[in-house]
Amino acid sequence: MSGLSFAFASPAILGALILLPAIWWLLRLTPPHPRAEVFPPLRILATILKREETPARSPWWLTLLRMALAALVILAIANPMFNPRTNTLSSSGPLVLLIDNSWATASDWERRVQTADALIDDADAKGIPVSIAFTAEQSNDTTPGAATAARDKLHAINSRPLVPDRQRATQAIEAALNGTQPGTIAFLSDGVESKDKDDILNQLAALKPNELRLIQGDGSDVLAIIGANNAANDMTVTATRLNGSSPLRLGLTALDNQGRPIAAGSLNFSSGQTVATGSIAAPFEMRNDFARISIDRHASASTVHLLDDGFKRRRVALLSGQSADEFQPILSPLYYIQRALQPYADLIQPNSADLAKSIPELLAGNPSVIIMADVGRLPQESYGPLQQWIQNGGTLVRFAGPRLAAAPAEDPLVPVTLRQGERTFGGALSWAEPQPLADFPAFGPFAGMPKPANVLVKRQVLAEPTPDLAERTWASLADGTPLVTEQQMKAGRIVLFHVSAEPQWSDLPISGDFVEMLRRIVQLSRSGGVTTGNNAPKTSEAMPPYRLLTAKGALTSEAGNARPLEPNNKGTIAANFDNPPGLYGSEEGFVALNVLPDGAQLKPLDASTTSLSVAQEGLIGGEAWSAKPILFTMAFLVLLADSLIVLFMNGAFPRLRKSARTAATGAAMLLLAVSVATFLHPGNASADDSKPGDDTIFSRLDKTHLAYVVTGESEVDHISERGLAGLSDFLTYRTTLEPGPPVGLDPTKDELAFYPIIYWPISATAPMPSNDAINRIDAYMRNGGTVLFDTRDAIDTMGDNTTPSPNGQRLQAILANLDIPALEPVPKGHVLTKSFYLLSSFPGRYADSPLWIEARQDTRGDGNAVTSADGVTPIMITGNDFAGAWAIGDNGSPLLPTVPPDETQREYAYRTGVNIMMYMLTGNYKADQVHIPDILERLGQ
Repeated sequence: MSGLSFAFASPAILGALILLPAIWWLLRLTPPHPRAEVFPPLRILATILKREETPARSPWWLTLLRMALAALVILAIANPMFNPRTNTLSSSGPLVLLIDNSWATASDWERRVQTADALIDDADAKGIPVSIAFTAEQSNDTTPGAATAARDKLHAINSRPLVPDRQRATQAIEAALNGTQPGTIAFLSDGVESKDKDDILNQLAALKPNELRLIQGDGSDVLAIIGANNAANDMTVTATRLNGSSPLRLGLTALDNQGRPIAAGSLNFSSGQTVATGSIAAPFEMRNDFARISIDRHASASTVHLLDDGFKRRRVALLSGQSADEFQPILSPLYYIQRALQPYADLIQPNSADLAKSIPELLAGNPSVIIMADVGRLPQESYGPLQQWIQNGGTLVRFAGPRLAAAPAEDPLVPVTLRQGERTFGGALSWAEPQPLADFPAFGPFAGMPKPANVLVKRQVLAEPTPDLAERTWASLADGTPLVTEQQMKAGRIVLFHVSAEPQWSDLPISGDFVEMLRRIVQLSRSGGVTTGNNAPKTSEAMPPYRLLTAKGALTSEAGNARPLEPNNKGTIAANFDNPPGLYGSEEGFVALNVLPDGAQLKPLDASTTSLSVAQEGLIGGEAWSAKPILFTMAFLVLLADSLIVLFMNGAFPRLRKSARTAATGAAMLLLAVSVATFLHPGNASADDSKPGDDTIFSRLDKTHLAYVVTGESEVDHISERGLAGLSDFLTYRTTLEPGPPVGLDPTKDELAFYPIIYWPISATAPMPSNDAINRIDAYMRNGGTVLFDTRDAIDTMGDNTTPSPNGQRLQAILANLDIPALEPVPKGHVLTKSFYLLSSFPGRYADSPLWIEARQDTRGDGNAVTSADGVTPIMITGNDFAGAWAIGDNGSPLLPTVPPDETQREYAYRTGVNIMMYMLTGNYKADQVHIPDILERLGQ
């Protein structure tokens, strides 16, 4: 039966409908089971009264319900089919089947095979030859032949993870027909335009068929992931779909290299939307383990997005030569680097300012890039691991600054040999003006970038000329001096910016070109992270097929006829017959080639572009559908209703309600018992979180304490303790500061952050400080603390600076392992000269040695210091034996005489100590212009 809009698959079963009257009669004679009520007196009456009893009949509505149940079962067994297939073929020529077996057909390939089978059966019934071609096959034998041969070809082909090449298949059909006019051309399309303005229907119409049919599905399952971005906080995934008529919610799953799901997300299409973006939230470490992204419950090559090493966000470690000011962050050397790289990389900073600890800690995190902003000397034990890390593929980026300018020229972690000091443009002693940048060379990562405009360089470190300097210069100034240089170290590289990372030396850090330059350098690094082990990556010119993608979205090791992928073509090549989608390379490194390029959008095939009438049909199983499941479901519901009615008539529900009440009472009792048990067994009280040593910490925080380094020599340590005690008393008498007792420190054990300044008397006969002690002192200075080194040798040198004293040699040995800036004697007008007292010199027990501090970055034309620095000097050096002049006995009298004996010199030594302490506690406060009138008044001007 096929003449109606629906047909029965088993029409003979409908004959059972004539039995419905008999079923009616039987149901009327079968009453429901009566409900029994036991009453003893009725038993007596039953034995006395005898009469003829007739059975009660079931209610008419119950009988009608059961009749409907029987009818539904009979109709369901007959299997009514709606919209059965009724199409026929034209017999005026061969049947031509053009079948898309692309990635978009993977979800409904079986239905497409059934549809093609049905067309081949129709052709076989009429004796029509069949020509069959597939658009995702590299070659096709399209010669018209018997239906049996066409059916064999059909069942030997599967869907492919490729974009269809319809033009090639059409040309093969045209050559095989050789002018023969086809009767029917049936194009089983995936419904997607294979290219912009796809004219496949015009090409088929040019063959002049008697009938042209376009057969395709509804496109509801045609989806594709067209992009994935590893953002700062999550992974963003972009997908496109063909049919956007209804809203759609999709689940996203991220899998690792072993195919294990490790994170999930979602993506939502609203009604009418064909492109949507979703996200997968996961930590950075987990996101870097993503190997592919897939759409849940949609298994095809397009719903799997392969990821390679280029997708991973780089881990960038940041190190600075000085601590950041929380109140003035824009003065920090790392501020502009952080702002530039934060959208593109995951930035990490050490927990400790001690480079001996922070560098191994950063290397343990396997960063791809390490950026050092004005770091001069490193701990000696750090050079080996850093060099090994670079050789294994790490990228070290360094920025210049005062510390690097003062560092030794033989630094192995600098790409070029640097001249000592720095070059200044536009200063009082320079005829040169600030220099702009030159055009970027054609090689290097900055090739193609326009020359930065409005960027001037005022200061730089210079490189010694070498024959290969030009080849290793990525950027330079207009006068030809290098701005960015590079050196290869096996698999890694060292990059040096010859200016600082803040705008003090140049305008580059506040320009947009700075962001792009850093981003390009970071992209050059090894994405998977680098360790210090012996795992240097291997490279190859051509990447062989490693894992290929199937049409169902699974990875397989079968390479087939796939050819190696050229790395240089990665940016332009698309998936094709020679390079199907998959991973190319090896386990050590690979690139991903996906079905669709990033940003592609799915567009439906336009059937209105051809002048020939096109009959559009759906796939078998798409429009035709069976009502059998619906009828059986309705019959079950009617049976369930009948059963409930019978139970109700027999009085079962009152008992059920009583049972429900009993169950609810039991549940309430159980809940109450659990609550009581919880109340009677409370959780254990939290443990005492107090830590040992808190009393000591609080005692150091309640007052300001002066501290000194314990040298191990009793006489030296006694003078240091009594000297700081004398200065503390002087501060109490002359200022509002009331320091606590002096504290002796062991730098290897004690916490140094409690003290604004640490006095370190240098003794050549004392044990040499350990590397741990020096590293902790270095970290203390980086975090804003100041160390006052006192060699106490002014009387020994007597003005001879050519030959250092033994104490001076010991100081040189200590400073050789410290990253210190350039030094200068306290200049005229410095804050130290006016922080409390007005001073022109800084005597101690001796008066011949200057007080050395960090050199200022800028000077006025008259040589006076410009007090625009925000912090205080991290280091002071003197030989005047300050503690010897400050030291007092128990009765308050001086322990040591001044040289020469002069109590006025001792008074000025105390004033020097007061100025140093006020400078430590208030910084450049006294450099403010508001103090100028008072200072001039005190000077008598």
